[in-house]
Parts: sequence; C-alpha cells; structure tokens
Amino acid sequence: MEMKRINAGKLRAIGYEPRERQLRVEFDDGSAIDYSGVGAEVWRRLSTSASAWSYYRDNIEEEFSGRRGVAKAEKKSLAALEDLFRAPDEDKGV
Repeated sequence: MEMKRINAGKLRAIGYEPRERQLRVEFDDGSAIDYSGVGAEVWRRLSTSASAWSYYRDNIEEEFSGRRGVAKAEKKSLAALEDLFRAPDEDKGV
C-alpha cells in the first residue's frame, strides 16, 4: 500500500488499498490503525481534505472498525537523519 505523508493533527501518513477497501492511518506516536470496508469516496475526501484530522475524527474513527498496529519507519529516512546529526569526526573514529 502506498502511503501519503501528511502533517494534520496527530496524523502522519494515510494510505488506501481499493481492492481490499482498506484504509491505513499512521499517527505521530508511531501507532497505526487499519480500517476495513472503507469506500473510495471516503478515501478521496480524507486524502484531499484541507482538514484531514477533523475529517478523520468525524467520519472514520467512530464509523469504521479498526485494527491497531505499528507504523513502519522507513530505513532510508532514518539513515538520512542519522547522517544529518552525526558529529563531523564520528566517521573518522575520533
């Protein structure tokens, strides 16, 4: 499932699998919820909403059953952050 990165309230990423009608919502604390039975119109409205957090709270959180999980961190992104914050002499073993 392709995830769309967002920064709306506590939401950090959302994704949708149309064949399975499954919506995945990832939060700023690293948790995730997979919702089943979500229609394409709900996904479209969430993914294009100017206020995705409010749309999620009002139209998804209480309307669909969800299964809790953990958001997977992208190794590529973590490596880039480690490189960014590495001390200049750390690479030289000093």
